[in-house]
Amino acid sequence: MEIKKITDEAFRKYGKVIQGYDFGPLVEALKKTPDYDGVAYEPSIAELEATSTAAELKRRTYGEQPIQVGYCNGVNYKLNAAEYHKSSEVNVAATDAILIVGMLQDITDDFTYDTAKMEAFLLPAGTAVEIYATTLHYAPCSVGDGQFKVGIVLPAGTNYPLEEGHGDWEDALITAKNKWLIGHAEGGLDAGAHIGLIGKNLDVRE
Repeated sequence: MEIKKITDEAFRKYGKVIQGYDFGPLVEALKKTPDYDGVAYEPSIAELEATSTAAELKRRTYGEQPIQVGYCNGVNYKLNAAEYHKSSEVNVAATDAILIVGMLQDITDDFTYDTAKMEAFLLPAGTAVEIYATTLHYAPCSVGDGQFKVGIVLPAGTNYPLEEGHGDWEDALITAKNKWLIGHAEGGLDAGAHIGLIGKNLDVRE
């Protein structure tokens, strides 16, 4: 699939490149996080949250709200699912990575979504982007054969286990706190996940 630059005009509806911050401390801390053969996500890592970058993100990007800083690392080339939050997410790239994104507004009334509407963007190492709450996204993808390491910043508590049952209308998409998910049939998701992505399971190598 076509891989566009994160600075392209086409990305503006999905989010924005964050400028005026020193992302160096967080990037260096991310480089020390583990490698994985598959994809691993950790929502909150003390060493990442202790960086001066995290303090600035809390103060400026999230308006002094409590945040969590974790990572998504590994090797991945496919979409597999699309998720959204009721809040922005910040991605900080310690390595080059590819983000596949789409628009929440294109989800149908029966919660299906055509993957042909999604676009892919290269997030270069050292770059950070704010992904808007109206943007569908999932795990980053690898560039070439290498690992990707991306810091994931969200409001505190996001992606943690639910405390109540959910099951009607949009409620059926909730799989974790502040996480709504639509899966692809080929995505290998847990039983009970809402399978609503139609079309190809996108692969950045194709």
